[in-house]
Amino acid sequence: MHRAIGMPLKSFRTSASVSLALAAAALAVSASEAGAVSGRVKLACASDYFAYCSQHPVNSPDVRQCMRANGEKLSKRCVNALVAEGEVSEAEVARRAASLR
Repeated sequence: MHRAIGMPLKSFRTSASVSLALAAAALAVSASEAGAVSGRVKLACASDYFAYCSQHPVNSPDVRQCMRANGEKLSKRCVNALVAEGEVSEAEVARRAASLR
């Protein structure tokens, strides 16, 4: 019996395991709903994030909006990673570049 909560130890372990599994599932769902950014993009865009958008939480809709708003300032490395990961299309990059000329 678990003394702190008055529950048999086996039930306590099962309950804790179920709770951990549910928490892990909830995190996985929230990460996929938020559209978690890949490690490649995080590495390639880290300096751009800190320069322009660090006031927003990583993986938030606000940081995506901020990065788009600062698109013309982003490093080529970051833009290439964003295109490779499908975060932005090559057509959009070309369209924005043409509008700056």
